[in-house]
Amino acid sequence: MFQKLLLFFSLLLISNYINAQKVFTVDYESQADVKVYVVNYESQADLKVYRVQYESRATDNEGKWFFTDYSSQAQKKIYFVDYESQADLKIYFVDYESQAGWLKQSKKHLMY
Repeated sequence: MFQKLLLFFSLLLISNYINAQKVFTVDYESQADVKVYVVNYESQADLKVYRVQYESRATDNEGKWFFTDYSSQAQKKIYFVDYESQADLKIYFVDYESQAGWLKQSKKHLMY
């Protein structure tokens, strides 16, 4: 019994870690875990983001984001800022899933 319970909680923790790219856009900067700015050019970004349609596709910390409907479903709450200087993370939205990924590894910790 103890082993099954331990396995259940281990899987629960792992699933929360793996799906760390479920994000929710908050209305106020003070509610955010990460402040995000969308850049105009790929070369300016810290992270290239692909918006996935299904939650199950938002795995690992590789820039595949699933936008949740509710704050409680998200692993990270983000706020889109108006100016680059206000941002913790600069992103560029890409058209294809294979293009998603980190350009600046030093910022990767922000999405864990």
